[in-house]
Amino acid sequence: MYSSYKFSFLVLMLIAALPVHAAEPKPITEAEVNAAQQAWCDGLVKIGKVHKEGGNYRAIASTLLDDLYDYKEGKVFFKPTLAFGKNTFRPTKQGALSYFLGGDKEFPEDTGFALKDWVKVRYDNNAAENGIQIHGDLAITMGNVYLSNSKGDEVMVDKTFVFRRCSDGKLRLCVHKSSLPFDPVGK
Repeated sequence: MYSSYKFSFLVLMLIAALPVHAAEPKPITEAEVNAAQQAWCDGLVKIGKVHKEGGNYRAIASTLLDDLYDYKEGKVFFKPTLAFGKNTFRPTKQGALSYFLGGDKEFPEDTGFALKDWVKVRYDNNAAENGIQIHGDLAITMGNVYLSNSKGDEVMVDKTFVFRRCSDGKLRLCVHKSSLPFDPVGK
């Protein structure tokens, strides 16, 4: 016969052996998606600004990639705007850094997209009513990014971003596809 102490101990041991289910992640909101896109725009400007001021833009870019892209926990499908040839896709942080900063012998075609004197970057989501779809821990956006340089010239880029909620609760890019708009006239 078990004493109440032994019985309580056995019950506690059985409870401790039950599988623990992680709490459901909080749902992604459109506000979070918009904030993540704005952080990307602001980050691109920040890299160029720090570079122009002679600061450690490489450290800034590395930190921004860690904050904005899911290279640490997952896989990233990244097809940058001006990437081509054998290095069209950038599945590694090294490839992404090279695209934004240039100077990597593995990616000799890169000239540093973030160093092109961008002073203002903005986005829109215009592929549908609001251009954002949320599916569980993924959010998809489609629209444009508008990049302005210090001379006031603006370039429009088509973009598709997919964000994933990571284990720390932050949204990070797991898909980034951008390209110059198709021009049938070939201007």
